[in-house]
Amino acid sequence: MGVWLPAAPCTPGACVEPAVPAAAVPRAVLRLTAVAVLVLAGIVLAPLGGRIPAEWVRQWSRTIVRAMGVRVRITGTAAPAGGVLLVANHVSWLDIPLLAAVRPARMLAKTEIRQWPVAGALVARGGALFIERDRLRALPGTVARIAGALRDGAAVVAFPEGSTWCGRAHGRFHRAVFQAALDAGVPVQPVRLRYLRDGEQAASTAAAFVGEDTLFASLWRVARTRGLVAEVDVRPVIPPGAHPDRRSLARAAQPVNPEPAWTHAALVTPSPAFPVTMSPRGSVRA
Repeated sequence: MGVWLPAAPCTPGACVEPAVPAAAVPRAVLRLTAVAVLVLAGIVLAPLGGRIPAEWVRQWSRTIVRAMGVRVRITGTAAPAGGVLLVANHVSWLDIPLLAAVRPARMLAKTEIRQWPVAGALVARGGALFIERDRLRALPGTVARIAGALRDGAAVVAFPEGSTWCGRAHGRFHRAVFQAALDAGVPVQPVRLRYLRDGEQAASTAAAFVGEDTLFASLWRVARTRGLVAEVDVRPVIPPGAHPDRRSLARAAQPVNPEPAWTHAALVTPSPAFPVTMSPRGSVRA
């Protein structure tokens, strides 16, 4: 496996909770329709780029999440101005608008996202930095492009786990992207993302987008889930020069304690409809 291609053991059958109790089908359809309208509006306005006030982008991103019936709680330290690398654990496609609600940024994304219906166009027009994860030779060039964007004062969002995890288990932060922050001399801001059911303390996996899950299946599950809450904990900035190398910087930025893959099954509460089975390798999500 390459530096951009770590695997996660999370699979829909083993890890993802059903939407029970579920919202009524008409309400779920209304939620999806509202999100589609918001995303299409974003595509239309995307060519305006930097002329759109950052606060409008933040509110638009937050509204997308709310339109899916998900409550949002953002706590912690405000993201600084200028170039900054925002890094977060990766659970869901919802992570992207949630981080944009913290600070509008260029996203580091796999090239396959270009093919996503509607959302792919929005990500591309938003200035995403696309990576070819199966080409190790492209790594130095990718790091250089990220560093260049950071030097130019852009915020860049990355998910250093390289693959989505269910939210009850987490992967380790891989080091490659942190080299760009070191080369550019910019701060790193860790963000911890969690999804909960209203009134519960344990993480919910209903929002997870893992393994062979399809985008539509994940969208429908979230739209039908009642009482879903997204928690965004923005951690203090790690200033440039605080860590001498990318290994120690990645370790310092890890917002949650990663669990070894072989303990993952113990973290998942099985249900009759979703028996726990282990997969030696998970499909990769960006």
